[in-house]
Amino acid sequence: MSFLDTLLGRTHPPMIGLDISSSSVKLVELGQDESGKFILERFASESFEKGWIVDGQIEKFEEVADAVRRVIVKSGTKSRDVVMAMPQSAVITKKIMLPAGLREEELEVQVESEANQYIPFSLDEVSLDFCVIGPSPTSVGDVEVLIAASRKDRVQDRQGLAEAAGLRPVVLDIEAHASRLAMSRLVRALPNAGRDSLVALFEIGADTTSLKVLLDDELLYDRDQAFGGSQLTQLISRQYGFSFEEAEQKKLASELPDDYTSQILAPFVDSLSQEIGRALQYFFTSTPHHKVHYVMLAGGTATLPGLKDRVTELTGFASKVVNPFDNMTFGSAVRESKLYREAPSYLTACGLAMRRFAR
Repeated sequence: MSFLDTLLGRTHPPMIGLDISSSSVKLVELGQDESGKFILERFASESFEKGWIVDGQIEKFEEVADAVRRVIVKSGTKSRDVVMAMPQSAVITKKIMLPAGLREEELEVQVESEANQYIPFSLDEVSLDFCVIGPSPTSVGDVEVLIAASRKDRVQDRQGLAEAAGLRPVVLDIEAHASRLAMSRLVRALPNAGRDSLVALFEIGADTTSLKVLLDDELLYDRDQAFGGSQLTQLISRQYGFSFEEAEQKKLASELPDDYTSQILAPFVDSLSQEIGRALQYFFTSTPHHKVHYVMLAGGTATLPGLKDRVTELTGFASKVVNPFDNMTFGSAVRESKLYREAPSYLTACGLAMRRFAR
């Protein structure tokens, strides 16, 4: 198993994308018809209790493994090959320039030599991989190479989790790369195929929201901020005296008291929109850019009533809730009503499943 394996153009048998975050595990299985159009065959999720995964580190291995087993059963998938991802915080990435035309063994030697400069651990302690991106845009006769490294114990945790659930880990990617792969398809569906459009993607997680600004498939800017959907759960818990787990369940099931919308939801949506606006302002003040063309909202919290409109109102930029399954056809196992409610939270899982078709 290696990082970025499919970026090298290797092909794989059918496999599923499995996204493991601090709050849940999400599964996506994709197919393709003869015309190349994607078919969503299956999707499913299982929630984690708070503390099972902290800062990308698996703290409760057996509990998480049980949840992965449940999501496999719930989805009904027969596939056993799986592509998973490491959190961005657990991976060191670096682009380097190397002479074009090197053989694979020569590339490996050069990469290891370069990696020593950037990785604050002994190379014996890390899993290291690389892929050639293409000709260097700035240096004639060189190629651009992406190096990725993570501590072996972190990699083995993810690998062990898959094997404990009866899966075969085939590819270990990086979460941010997977979400960008899923986004690239959505950007191409924008007017003028999204060319020359600055797209601000906000992935609103349980504890962290990441802003990625994309331009023509290039990542211009990437920054995480400490706010997310679990803050709403905490507000519900405090207001109504529920445990955190009860509050989360009632939030997801829309089983909250009548004053929830006015007392809790509306102020939270306003606060979250302001955080998004501040994150954009920080981008503008730290780069030459002063506007974006689209604000895309992903993650389970993206579907909160009124959030998209409030973000548009506060920022002045067109906002859209991401659906990574737009313009796909659906297999017979897919419940469409459930899918549309939850689709924005499957962006990374969808990108992982798309690795099966990456060239």
